[in-house]
Amino acid sequence: MSTEKKLLVLARRDHAEAMRVAAGLTIFGHAVDLIFMDRPVAETAENAANAELLELTGIAPQTTVAAMADDLPLLDADGLAAALAAADAVLSL
Repeated sequence: MSTEKKLLVLARRDHAEAMRVAAGLTIFGHAVDLIFMDRPVAETAENAANAELLELTGIAPQTTVAAMADDLPLLDADGLAAALAAADAVLSL
């Protein structure tokens, strides 16, 4: 019996913290997905460092923000609903 959980992190209010949390959750052996929401991710040194963490942990973020569609897979309402339904747990940051 597998104890791996499918976790979904919604980056709504604090993108930097959401990236840190998502990367940290991989330590426990869980599958982690991250979805950026609300607004484009700010181009800061902190966010750049956190993006490197995501890459190292194998997390490929998605977004619901149309302005980010050139850089990340864009989820529509159905795609977001499917991601939520597929998760064992959802964290909103």
